[in-house]
Amino acid sequence: MTATVFGSLTDYQKGSIEIVSGDPKHYVFSNIFEVASKSQPYERVVVGKNLEYVQEVMRAEGTSPWFACAHDEFALCMDGEVEIEFLKLASPPPSAGNGAVLLGDAPAGQRMGRIRLKRGHQALLASGCGYRFTAIRLGVILQQTTLGELSRQKWNEICLK
Repeated sequence: MTATVFGSLTDYQKGSIEIVSGDPKHYVFSNIFEVASKSQPYERVVVGKNLEYVQEVMRAEGTSPWFACAHDEFALCMDGEVEIEFLKLASPPPSAGNGAVLLGDAPAGQRMGRIRLKRGHQALLASGCGYRFTAIRLGVILQQTTLGELSRQKWNEICLK
C-alpha cells in the first residue's frame, strides 16, 4: 500500500492501477494534472463519465470565454487560484441543452459578483447564469457537468495503455 500524494500541475506522477478483481481491460484512468498540462487554456477535456454526467478538466490560464449551462455545474479548483465572475443572463441557454455553451465576448445580463477559489475550493455554477474564469495563478479546474458540445473526449490520448 502506498501513501496518498496530492499532485499539482507542476509536480505529478502518472501513477498506476492495482487490480483487486476483474479484468484490467475494464479499467482506465488518467492523471488530471497531466491532462491539464497538455491542454489548451479552458479546453474542456472529459476525464470521467457516468451515463450523461462527466468530469471535465480545464487548464486555468488567463481569462476564459464566457460560458453558461442549462443545468447546475460544479467547479473544483485542484491547483492554483481562480476567480469566477457571474452574470445573470438576459437570455439563458435553452433548458433542453446539455453541457456548457459559449456566450460570446460580451453577453447581455446583470453582473452578480465574483468568487475566488483556491486549491480544494468548490463553486456552484447555477443553471442559466453566465460565468467566466480568470486564473490568478496557473491552475487546474475539475468541473462536473453533462456531456455537451464543448466537451472533448480524448480517451486514446489521455488514458493509461
